[in-house]
Amino acid sequence: MPYAPVELKVWGEYACFTRPEMKVERVSYEVMTPSAARGILEAIFWKPEFQWQVREIRVLKPVRFFSIRRNEVNNRANMQRAQRVLAGEEHYFADEDRAQRHTLGLRDVAYVIVAEAVLREDVQEDAAKYIAQFHRRAERGQCHSMPYLGCREFAASFEPPDGTEHPQHLTVDLGRMLFDLAYETDGSGRGTPRFFEAKLESGILRVPSDLYAKGAQ
Repeated sequence: MPYAPVELKVWGEYACFTRPEMKVERVSYEVMTPSAARGILEAIFWKPEFQWQVREIRVLKPVRFFSIRRNEVNNRANMQRAQRVLAGEEHYFADEDRAQRHTLGLRDVAYVIVAEAVLREDVQEDAAKYIAQFHRRAERGQCHSMPYLGCREFAASFEPPDGTEHPQHLTVDLGRMLFDLAYETDGSGRGTPRFFEAKLESGILRVPSDLYAKGAQ
């Protein structure tokens, strides 16, 4: 039995949804990406029995950019290096790996995320059970981990929408946008990025449902 999608209002002082074509400096899209939206939903409520599939992201406030410089490290953490550090075979000092990079982010943002809880094929439970749990947690402001807007230091507030939210009158071709990572099944943690041609139409980013089709690449 199909159920109405869940809706969640999220907002924050700062956000950055980085364009992948920018190799060094961070430059944000004008809107939240589907993977960032899924991350927020999972921070509030997640179970292995279902998957959040994002349908729409509605932009509630005018797009405003801001520019800052941030201290970041050059190298990504990985399991192999962590194991060598734990074994005393290698040492890591962040001060020796630090670099200052420019970030062009968003300020004073607010969105409504529209998504569906889609059960795994082998799950016999009713999806209504998980949807109700999500609604209760959203109403109480409960989360497993602090949701964030693209970067962990940009915390997100959230609540159920009250019906007065309206998307901005904004239409923008966003180009290739990251949809999500397709992770290898060998447990290595390696993932292949998947993209789609994104467009903001009258303040709404619509995520093509066929991206979630089994085996879609």
